[in-house]
Amino acid sequence: MKHPHFQLSTKITRALTVGVPIVALESTVITHGLPQPQNLELARNMEKQVSDAGAIPATVALLDGKIRIGLSDEELVRLSESQATLKVSHRDFATAIVKKMDGGTTVAGTMLAAHMSGIKVFATGGIGGVHKESSFDISTDLKALAETPMIVVCAGAKAILDLPATMEYLETMGVPVVGYQTDEFPAFYSRESGLKVSARLDSAKEIAEFAKAHWSLGLRSAILVTNPIPETDAIPASEMEPMIAKASAEAMEKGIHGQALTPFLLGRISELTKGKSLKSNLALLLNNARLAGEIANEMYTRKKEWAI
Repeated sequence: MKHPHFQLSTKITRALTVGVPIVALESTVITHGLPQPQNLELARNMEKQVSDAGAIPATVALLDGKIRIGLSDEELVRLSESQATLKVSHRDFATAIVKKMDGGTTVAGTMLAAHMSGIKVFATGGIGGVHKESSFDISTDLKALAETPMIVVCAGAKAILDLPATMEYLETMGVPVVGYQTDEFPAFYSRESGLKVSARLDSAKEIAEFAKAHWSLGLRSAILVTNPIPETDAIPASEMEPMIAKASAEAMEKGIHGQALTPFLLGRISELTKGKSLKSNLALLLNNARLAGEIANEMYTRKKEWAI
């Protein structure tokens, strides 16, 4: 790929040329989602999970105004330590490019960069959605899912959100919400939400076949694969809801909104749960990276059929 604002690592360029499986990874979890040193440890461990599944990890970020696809370990360290990184969604790319800034890409931002690079599988923690604090506060992630043909592996939407409204938006925009070995939409920290997925698939092979069928019809939305947090790391929704409500009330009192809202809520919830939610967050991210690697491999084994 040749584009003045993109810089692909040698490893990713080679992988795209040969056609081997690649999994894109976001970077706001490094720059805005987790404290040091957990952010760097997580970045390395997510890449390892993808590699162990037989795929090539491609962490996406901006460094000096360049959209980078695939980071070296030194660059991961730099990103994890930076105190002046921009949170980059669709609207923010031009700002970062013009000002030559470093930035962590959101779900929507990572999807755009990965799609333009030719990567079809992406692993994250939880997608953004409709906020409880204001029904007008809707994440760009939802629009990106409606418009970008990519498999996105997540643990559902972040539990701080209005989950029913988020699911309604996805349905309206025609985004398939696939439950991996589950009939229920997971709620990030919790395996349960009371909401049903649009389809249940029980293997990476089925997910790859589903994506091929979906896109062969000319449909251009993403396939949202929801992968419940492992049972050993899950926190019951009944335990999380009071913590989320308290953090949400504090955010409203402080007038926190927009891009600052999610980092505040996640950080405050971690404090209220005495770090229990942070541990769950780390576990689900690794779980999603592993599954994404398996899906990318299944797509690779069918690449002769994959003419989409």
